[in-house]
Amino acid sequence: MPLIAEPLSAPAGAAATGRRRAGPGLTAACIAESAWDSTVAGFADVCEEQLVSFARRRWPHVALEPLLFTMGGAAVGGCLVMVQPLPLRTGAIALAKWGPMLADAGRADAGALYAAMIEGLIARYARERRMLLSVMPHAAPGESNPQYDYLMARGFRRGAGFDFPDRYIVALRLSDEARRGHLEQKWRYHLRKSEQAGLAFERAGPERLAEFDRLYEAMTDRKKFHDYSAYGTVPALFARADAQLRPELFLVSAAGEVVSGAIVSKAGQRAVYLYGATSARGLQLRAGYFLHWQVMRWLRDNTAASWYDLGGTDGFRGLHQFKKGMVGSAGYIRPLPPAANFAAYRLPLLAGETAFAARGAVQRLQRLLDRLRPGGARPDLPREHAR
Repeated sequence: MPLIAEPLSAPAGAAATGRRRAGPGLTAACIAESAWDSTVAGFADVCEEQLVSFARRRWPHVALEPLLFTMGGAAVGGCLVMVQPLPLRTGAIALAKWGPMLADAGRADAGALYAAMIEGLIARYARERRMLLSVMPHAAPGESNPQYDYLMARGFRRGAGFDFPDRYIVALRLSDEARRGHLEQKWRYHLRKSEQAGLAFERAGPERLAEFDRLYEAMTDRKKFHDYSAYGTVPALFARADAQLRPELFLVSAAGEVVSGAIVSKAGQRAVYLYGATSARGLQLRAGYFLHWQVMRWLRDNTAASWYDLGGTDGFRGLHQFKKGMVGSAGYIRPLPPAANFAAYRLPLLAGETAFAARGAVQRLQRLLDRLRPGGARPDLPREHAR
């Protein structure tokens, strides 16, 4: 299949944001930003990056286009597309980060439906609007990634990857006894020690965020790393009207003093560890082990999630060892695939890939400067864990 597909003409009179067919029986339409989050709240694949309430604050300078896919009048999938104009009016990039989403990932035709949604994105952005379309699938269990494999077979080009792409995914649907058996031996040892330390676990409300803020600020100061995360969006996440989409705040205390905490997204089939922090005293008490053990139990008993996504390591050996031991033999450690890029015309391909290359160069320079800062945290994982 050619890397640059031959252009197809758009349907006569079709508007860029209008309703049109995206595949056999599938219809695509942009809906209002204000309706998007509540519409996709129950989707199996819903995640923060696919929610307007997060993306609007995380990337305030891009246009957001919430695209809903329906079949027989029922919503079956969707994709929040971020559209970034390129300098000098050379084009635009349409980015689908962790999308498109399936409403029901377990349906028999999930693979065909994903393919049909991709065709809808290609038609709308690559062909009709002459943009570079960039799709970023999740890490997947197994030796292959079916979504990424489909994109490559469809004619997408491999884009930018990640320095340390591995993601650590914990299986949630286990009894306490079975879960302990799947933990690595050293992780079980530290957990037993934490359980003997008199620690207390609680699910806290957003009125306690200030306590977590203090932990988080102290941790970043102690570790001396520059925080490029979206931590500034946290108050807005907790202010969501839909309880299903609001993250959870969990705290661990020792003798009444908060020593560890985590903010966790619980929406969809994949709960996600967003932010965590532990004080110096909490490290001595192994509070992080106690915290995550209790979080796994709470997610199993109070949500429909099957997986707990711990994120990556940013190249730090300690995080790798902690998360690997927690995943144990029941979850999986798999890499995030690189971005997959598609253009129907040569100019959008050239302009878009040049912009991605320039952004990558800037990010590499930022990381280098961080590592050169006196006392700054430096990645110490062996290169076999890098891409």
